[in-house]
Amino acid sequence: HPGANDPFDPIRSRLRVHAGRIRERGADYLLCALIDLVIDEGFPVLETIGDEIEQLEEQLFAAPTRDSLQQLHQLKRTMLTVRRVLWPQREVLNNLVHDVSGIIVEGNQVYFRDCYDHTIQIMDLIETYRDMVTGLMDIYLSAVSYRLNEVMRVLTIIATIFIPLTFIVGLY
Repeated sequence: HPGANDPFDPIRSRLRVHAGRIRERGADYLLCALIDLVIDEGFPVLETIGDEIEQLEEQLFAAPTRDSLQQLHQLKRTMLTVRRVLWPQREVLNNLVHDVSGIIVEGNQVYFRDCYDHTIQIMDLIETYRDMVTGLMDIYLSAVSYRLNEVMRVLTIIATIFIPLTFIVGLY
């Protein structure tokens, strides 16, 4: 992790206590705790993305701009990147939940199922946000089309007024 904060500090502090499940359950539970921590860090990121989508939605209804379109594309790329990163993690957890090799102790499989369920929730959120961004793209295109229709209506009214006048002037 390139930042100043250590993402695995909560696990390290639990290990330093020398008590609790993390010391008693073995290496497979430690793996589960690390995976759970990584997965749980995804929820605040997705919450931030959800807030951005809501702000962008309000902005699109108020006055769509080119910046709105760029933000939409950026959000769509972000959602694709997050999905691309998390999809393999889901598959790995699925394999660990259905582990037949005996690497995962049967008592710890419950924790891996919990991690897998969280991964499914995150994937569902990602898909929901992707659908929302696609809907926002449609809203943007509709708003721009509506604005163009309004301009065309004004131009048509002006042309309707001036074409007969131009014709009459042309006759005389």
